Order: sequence, then structure tokens, then C-alpha cells
Amino acid sequence: MNIKTTRRAFLQGATAASAAMVVGLNAKGSWAAAHGGEFMPNPFVKIAPDGKVTVVLKHFEMGQGTSTGLSTLLAEELDANWDDVDIEFAPADTATYMNTLMGVQGSGGSTAIANSYMQYREAGAAAKSLLVQAAAAEWGVDAGEIEVKDGMVSHGSNSASFGDLVGLVPEGATPNPQLKDPSAFTKIGADKLPRKDSNAKTTGTATFAMDVMPEGVVFAVLQRSPKFGGTLTSFDASAAMEVEGVVDVKQIPMGVVVYATNTWAAMKGREALTTEWDFSNAETRSSDEMEAEYAAALDRAEGLAAKAEGDTAGALEGAAKTIEAEFHFPFLAHAPMEPLNSVVQIKDGKAQCWDGCQFHTVTQGAVGAVSGVGPENTSIETVYAGGSFGRRANFTSDYEVEATMAAMALGDGRPVKLVWSREDDVRGGYYRPMTKHRVRAGVDADGNLVGWHSIMANKSIFKGTPMGEAVIVNGVDLFSVEGVADTEYAIPNMDVTLHDMETAVPMLWWRSVGHSHSGYAMEVAMDMAAEAAGRDPVEFRQDLLANAPRSLGVLNLAAEKAGWGGDMPEGWGRGVAVHKSFNTHVAQVAEVSVTDGKVKIERIVAAVDCGVPVNPDVIRAQVEGAIGYGLSHVMRQKITFTDGEVDQSNFPDYEPLRISDMSKIEVHIVQSSEAPTGIGEPGLPPAGPAVANAIYDAMGKRVMHLPMVDDGIEFS
Repeated sequence: MNIKTTRRAFLQGATAASAAMVVGLNAKGSWAAAHGGEFMPNPFVKIAPDGKVTVVLKHFEMGQGTSTGLSTLLAEELDANWDDVDIEFAPADTATYMNTLMGVQGSGGSTAIANSYMQYREAGAAAKSLLVQAAAAEWGVDAGEIEVKDGMVSHGSNSASFGDLVGLVPEGATPNPQLKDPSAFTKIGADKLPRKDSNAKTTGTATFAMDVMPEGVVFAVLQRSPKFGGTLTSFDASAAMEVEGVVDVKQIPMGVVVYATNTWAAMKGREALTTEWDFSNAETRSSDEMEAEYAAALDRAEGLAAKAEGDTAGALEGAAKTIEAEFHFPFLAHAPMEPLNSVVQIKDGKAQCWDGCQFHTVTQGAVGAVSGVGPENTSIETVYAGGSFGRRANFTSDYEVEATMAAMALGDGRPVKLVWSREDDVRGGYYRPMTKHRVRAGVDADGNLVGWHSIMANKSIFKGTPMGEAVIVNGVDLFSVEGVADTEYAIPNMDVTLHDMETAVPMLWWRSVGHSHSGYAMEVAMDMAAEAAGRDPVEFRQDLLANAPRSLGVLNLAAEKAGWGGDMPEGWGRGVAVHKSFNTHVAQVAEVSVTDGKVKIERIVAAVDCGVPVNPDVIRAQVEGAIGYGLSHVMRQKITFTDGEVDQSNFPDYEPLRISDMSKIEVHIVQSSEAPTGIGEPGLPPAGPAVANAIYDAMGKRVMHLPMVDDGIEFS
């Protein structure tokens, strides 16, 4: 099984809605007359007569920095003045604004910069070439002698701003983009380049989906089944209609919608509803029952072969020493800071959606289909999103479709703003799969790793979805076993077995997807194997990564910067982890202290190789954020069930990382000429196991049952 090839097939053809990319760089441009005086030479940039440059963003912004990254790429080749660069979100238009690694218009999988790197550079270079042609014609000079710098075009005593040249570009002129040599970059790779979203977010002028209030808007909330898979049998809305502000109550396929003049009134009306549900096809088990079933699966002989290389059974039988570890990973919610919400208006045969939209193609298709107007009559106005971690991108566009159905049920053409409370999402959203993972590994008398067998049990994310055919091979969902079956460690005999579990609880990718659990199991078990071999954990990994130079490089860099092997204060411990995900290589060294039996995470040193570092400050921020998010889940977070209902509801019982928990973090970026790769997610997988290995170094306890507080770890 070639997991890399299959993943590529998925990314290139994720849905039937895929279409060929139309960049338009060499096509006839849309010149000033068509854009109110703005010069739009291609779909990614507009230049106004006042010299302002607007970069059109095909990817949404949820805090991950794409608005800055895409602007950097284009402004670099355009040689624009950074202070004159503005941003706007692209409309839903798959053919023009496709994510070329996914085959749809959308963001995810840490692909934004990776798929846009050449596209946005070429767009900037194309626009610059047209401005140069206009200046050359105006001044009667050779275009090759013209200089462009910081939004100014010059030749000798002649100079003009971009705005001066907007009206001089001949209609239909052909661009001739010439990309810079990286040695000439002034913005790509520049540290501390101001982010393009910071000012608006700081001043409160940025528009998030929660801020959208079109004229005549009606607020709505939805009463959903308290158990996954339940169906509504009856409801009584008489008490709800008595609540001040409630204007209507309607049934839709997902439950009962309460409409009101404000969100609070809608929520109070929902509390007054009486509903009856049929749970015959619902998940009714409690967590202990599910965990027992998953654990039993690990003991079954049969299973799906995700990888089978060499004679693993023989290698383990003949090993001088073997280790065995069994890991538990709970269900996890995404819990983005801005709760899910969307506004939909259906009027005059058209559907308009205002949304912090992550998957434009899927949402446009879903809203168009459900409303009956078709995707061609469905428009999406994308605004800022307050986080996602995967939640806003799902196969069904669940919350946008609910808003659409609510607007249809109201039926009077008014826009409907459907809001999920935090409790709605924690108790009734999508989750990272619960996973059990057992590792058996063996080393020989010389301390070499000779065999490894991973047995995993979890529910497929992709099974039964439109994307399943591309990523499920011989029954194996490749995202269930990623980070294990495709490890860069040179293990001579390795088997990976998967048990595909069933539950009505809906699964979805969660920041770093399968790597979020596989990285932990691999790296803690690798430390155990190093101990069995009697070898230093870093040295042990170095031998296994001898043929993986980029992973070896970040391992060496992190170890060097952390002072691996140096003295530690009394009661401190140090641990290491290295993991590749989304084609990015990350290693981390964690240091913890233990006082009176309580753990304090003191320091994490990270090294990252993500190819050309377009925005170093954004890279550092993303690694720091991923570490924080990763520590949240390993320390305290879990989703559990009682009789099929989620026990947690909000941050008090689904506790995120506290500021007092956050350690000192150092991020060291490898300077590389390789093509840029992902950065939003790869910082997460090594964080948990590095801390776990440090805890073992400090207090001699292996932490295998997450969250750590459930395995007896107390944090100070």
C-alpha cells in the first residue's frame, strides 16, 4: 500500500465537483473600466487608482495567517509597498479559486501556502509585467530597463506609482511574468512582517460570521437529538411561543428551530420546548462500554492489514527484549473560540450565505441543493472565522445546511442567522475518533530495533462519505493509520493492523487528524524501545532516521538548541519526540519539573522544517499555538458519554490549556529552499509525547491513558 500516492489521489480529486484550475494569468484581463477604475489583471489582485493593492484570498482566515501568507507571495513578485496592500476574500468560484491540492475551493490539511506558492507569485509577477509594459510605452523606453520597488515604477528621471499606471495598461495586453530568484526576496522569509489581519482584529473592525446582521435578520437556534442517531417523533411549542421575542417555531429534518428577535430569546424559547425522540437507531452506550469494545478488538486475531513488511512475528519472537504498550485516546471536540453560526437568505430564486466558510465548494453545493436553487444560484460571502481546527470543514456543511433549512422553513425571504451555543457544539458536533493503540516492539542484543507491531481500533472518518473511495484502501482508512503506516523510521519488520469500529457518534478530522494520536503512541513507544535497548533516546532515533535527512535534521537541531544531555535541576526531566505530518518535519524537546508529585511543563524547544519559510513569525505562532492546543488535549480534555449522551458541555468541564500551564516555547526554523509545506497542524503531534517522555524521565511513570489527569498525573 502506497499511502503517499493514495493521499495525493485524494487531495487531487476529493469530490466529483472538482474542475480544472483556471488561473487566468495569460488570459485577457478585466481592466479598469470593468471594475470601477480598478485594474484587475487576474483573479488574485486588484490595483486601484490610488495605488492600493488588494489581494484576493482564495483561502479563508481563521487565525492561521493565510491572509498574510498569500499577500506576501503576491506582493513579493509585484514589488508592492506592504503598507498599501489590503485583502479581501474571494467569492465561491471553484474553477477560479480551487485549492489545487484538494480539487475543491477550500482550506484544510495545512495546504494553503503549499498549493498557492507558485500561483500567487505568478499572479503578482504577471500584474507587475503589465504595469511595466504600460510605463515602457508611456516613456518610450525598453521594459527591461525599468525598475519596480515598493509600489513605484521608475526609469531614470521618470517615475510613477502603480495607481498612476492603472489607466495606461492597454486592454488585452499579455502579461509576461518573470519570477524572482529567491536571493532577491525582500518579503518572503522576512521576519516580523506585520500581519494583514492584526489591525482589524485589534480595533474590532474585522467582520466575523457572528457580526453579520443583514437587514431583517431573524435569529434561530435548533433543538437537536440529545443522542446521536435519534429522530424527532413529536414536539410541543406552546410554551416556547410564550417567551418574549420568540416569533415562530418550525420542524426541519434535524430537529426543531426556534426563531426570535435575538439569540438569547431563541435560546430561552428552546428551553421551553417539549420534544419526544426515537432512539432505536441511536448511540445509547456509555464510554466504559465503548472502551471495553475497543479494547477487546485489539485482542482479535482478524483485522485489516495497513502495513506488512518483513517477518514481524519472527523478529519479535527472536528479539532480545520486547516492550508492550497500550494507549487510550478519548473522543475530542474542536471547540473553536467563535461558536458555529451562519446566515442564509433565500429569495427570488437565489441563496445568499454569509459564513466563515472553510469549504466553499462543498457549502455552495450543499446550500444550493437543499434550497433547490442550485449551486449556480448560490453565493457565499466569506468573512473571518474565529478558529476551526477542522470543525467548519465537514462533508455535509452541517451548520450551513441547518441555516438553509431554517430559512426555507420560515419561508418569507428574510435572512436567518442560525447560532450554535458552545454547549450545542460540545454535546452535538463532530469529534476526533476515540482510539485504542497497542504497540509491541523488539530490540536485538546490539540495541537495534528489529520489529514493530501496531494494532489500532477506531472509527473511520471517511467511511460512507464522498471522499471515502479515494482514501480507503482494502478497507483501511489511511487517516486512521497515518503517522504509523507511513513512518519515516527505518524499521526492518513492521506490521500495522486496524480494527474499524462502528458508532453513531459522528467523526471528523481534528487538528493534525490521525497524527494527533499516532504521533503520541509512536514516540512514547519509541522511547520505551530505546530504554529496552539501553540507548539514549535521541541517539536511538538518529540511527532509525539515517535515511530521512529532514526529520533527522530537525531532531538534531531541537536536541542541540535544548542542550540535550546537559545537566538538569533536581526533580526535572527531559523528553524528545519527532514526527512528520503534512510533509513538514517537526521535533520537540520538552522539560518538566516535579514538585510534591505535581508536574509543571517548563520549556519546549521545537525545530521545524516546512520548506521555504514564507512568514517566519507566522510559522512560530502556528507552532506555538499547535503546541498549546496539543497540550490541552493530552493534559485534561476528553469527551465521554453516559447512555449515549455527552457528559461535557463547555470549557469548565472541557478544560482548555490555562495560561498558567503554558511553558516557555522556543521555535527554531530550518532555512530551506524546498517548496513550502504545511504549518497549521504539524506542531501538534510531537508536543504530547515529548512531555510524556519528560514526565517519565522525571518521575519514572509512563503515561498511556489520555488525558494525563486520568492516568494519575497532577499538574501544578
